[in-house]
Amino acid sequence: MSWAVTGMGAVAGLGGDVDELFRNLCAGRSGVAELRGFDHSRHTARHAYEVDNRPAPGVDVTRRATGLLLDAVGQAVRDAGLDDSDLSGVPVLVGTGLRELRSVELWRTQGAEFPASELHFGTALREAFRADDTHTLSNACSAGLYALALGVDLLAQGADTVVVAGVDVLTETMYGLLERVQPVPPTRVRPFDRDRDGVLMGEGAAAVVLTRVPGGRPVHGLVRDVAVNCDAFHVTAPDPAGIAEAIREAHTRGGVKPADIDLLMVHGTGTLLNDEAEATALADVFGPDRDKPLVTATKSMTGHTSGASGLLNLVVTLRCLAEGRVPPTVGLDDPVDEAAGFRFVTGEAAHRPLTVAQLNAFGFGGINAVAILEAAR
Repeated sequence: MSWAVTGMGAVAGLGGDVDELFRNLCAGRSGVAELRGFDHSRHTARHAYEVDNRPAPGVDVTRRATGLLLDAVGQAVRDAGLDDSDLSGVPVLVGTGLRELRSVELWRTQGAEFPASELHFGTALREAFRADDTHTLSNACSAGLYALALGVDLLAQGADTVVVAGVDVLTETMYGLLERVQPVPPTRVRPFDRDRDGVLMGEGAAAVVLTRVPGGRPVHGLVRDVAVNCDAFHVTAPDPAGIAEAIREAHTRGGVKPADIDLLMVHGTGTLLNDEAEATALADVFGPDRDKPLVTATKSMTGHTSGASGLLNLVVTLRCLAEGRVPPTVGLDDPVDEAAGFRFVTGEAAHRPLTVAQLNAFGFGGINAVAILEAAR
């Protein structure tokens, strides 16, 4: 069974809505810039993919993650034709890696004051939309697709409508951690390239409205199913076997074979281990069909938006299916050996009729999620 996506919303460094984001991605524009959110003199890495909505460079404010989340959810709800002043009774599921950790950092380092209740997304969702059934999931970088999996389960159990969202913003804690585990401070993200240096963080939020019966509303696309697992292979190092298992389960749940996939939206972090592990798993599953789907990695232009990345890629993938247009992977000049034979889109956007897509998201600790999407019938 498939579930209809009737509403979409997004905000990221490359755009304040789905249209602007998709247009800039297809144009091959990168959102990377010199770090603006905090003092970079204490860091060797100096770049990030931020949403430029702070008062001034180096001046940060609390509740930015909440603000991006409310923006994306509001867009999606209005796009679906729902009453954005009353989401009572509608489950709202939010995937995130760090929630409002940046607000806590500002409280600790600068004495920023705010009620403790504002650290919970549910408080703002209730005030903005009268949402009284909210749930926050923190499943690292696959949190958005884990929330999507829960949304699909709720629909299968009888819910009529579910809102699924993902959000994260830069925190100095995570920024410092990532730069210290990478040998060379990267200046941009280059997924699957032999000369990639590692990952840089990005910011953003995305949301979708899922329904059992669209009721005459336009449909952006369909979610056939989502598979999730946790292989617990290693705290940070990914396991190709665990990833391959999640992909095979997604194919089974979605009723597809590798040869049916027209588009692969890969996780593609640009880190040394992750790209090789993902490519190895994909080669194992797709085998002789690896040259059939088009492949792209949007983190080359958005950076790694953590809990938002899966849902940002979801809205982009649905737009790809609707328009038959696929953004390029920027900075991919010499693919790693493990990715040999895959049809990466590079240089400029590709144009081709598309029906079925696979969307990957993987997180620390082997938290794997894979979704199968279909163009609107």
